[in-house]
Amino acid sequence: MSRDDNPLRDPKNLSAATQLVHGGGKRTEFLETSEAIFLNSGYSYPSSEHAELLFQNKIPGGHNYSRFANPTVDMFQDRMALLEGAEAGRAFASGMAAVTNAVMSQVRAGDHIVAAQALFGGCRFVVEDYAPRFGVASTLVDGRDPENFARAMLPNTKVVFIETPTNPTLELVDIKAVAEIAHAHGAKLIVDNVFSTALYQKPLELGADIVTYSATKHIDGQGRVLGGIVLGSKAIIEGDVHTFLRQTGATLSAFNAWVLLKGLETYALRVERMTDSAEKIAAALSSHPKIERVIYPHEASHPQYDLAKRQMTRGSTLLALDVKGGQEGAFALSDNLAIILISNNLGDAKSLITHPRTTTHARLTEEVRLATGVTPGLLRLSVGLEDPGDLIADLMYGLDQV
Repeated sequence: MSRDDNPLRDPKNLSAATQLVHGGGKRTEFLETSEAIFLNSGYSYPSSEHAELLFQNKIPGGHNYSRFANPTVDMFQDRMALLEGAEAGRAFASGMAAVTNAVMSQVRAGDHIVAAQALFGGCRFVVEDYAPRFGVASTLVDGRDPENFARAMLPNTKVVFIETPTNPTLELVDIKAVAEIAHAHGAKLIVDNVFSTALYQKPLELGADIVTYSATKHIDGQGRVLGGIVLGSKAIIEGDVHTFLRQTGATLSAFNAWVLLKGLETYALRVERMTDSAEKIAAALSSHPKIERVIYPHEASHPQYDLAKRQMTRGSTLLALDVKGGQEGAFALSDNLAIILISNNLGDAKSLITHPRTTTHARLTEEVRLATGVTPGLLRLSVGLEDPGDLIADLMYGLDQV
């Protein structure tokens, strides 16, 4: 027996925490411990024949231009695919680039998309405004009831798109039920899994075909770089997803890929600590007289609590607060915080609070906002790595000023 016979040499036999440190790693002849950054745009070839075969995709794992593939980006893609349980992945310059690719690479003029109406503003724009410009119709439904998806499906429906939990109201969509509906009609299910993270929810195991992330969020999670990734089967990722990426050029830079690889090494530790604190904050604020409701998937008061416990192993690093007094009350709370920062980002080491009605969902009509739970008093809180006692004290002080 030798070191090569050790079953732990296969990263699929490792726990998620270990995969996040070692998964997808490749070393040069210098045997560096930290992943190398390949800051190069192009590559040279040992022969003209080699170049010809490479451009014919007959040399697996080869590189001919960093818009198509880069060794540092490869490592990030491989590590994320391992964590997600996907066959392959492609990384992008931002989360929205990833979402746009995931949706638009799967449709053609004359096709139809069904999506949950509770979506992040940018995601909703792709489905509701952008796709129709290219002859792709869309129907938005209340995602809380799977039957709404079934009723909206048409013979030309090719994609069903959901995020769960939703941004910012943390509504849930039953992934397994919606996947079965999509597949019965020959459509693919795309799941934006940012709020749950790859640690707490596995959409592919529940039947999804494609999973997307804004890597800017928990994966970097320290406010440094943008990034996104799309994950799924080799047929989907190495087919339409890769072709769309190759021809549109929303490529993740090698430096950002390296930063994201470093982020993944502490991903599990950060997300678990942030979730611990989010649970404590949700419990501490649940009965506060100046809060209409606290929305957190693993709180028993959540209207989809049973689904949350069945679909997610833990409740998320995010929660929503509906403050009494509407927008004035929400602003009074936010403006009197000393530790928690007002910012539209999420999944950061620093706790961040935002008022969706006037920021991330401002472009939507008031009718649409109210229909999706974005009330004037709603605040989205992304819990960071600070001491939870300090965060609770900060929020209590802010509430005193409402």
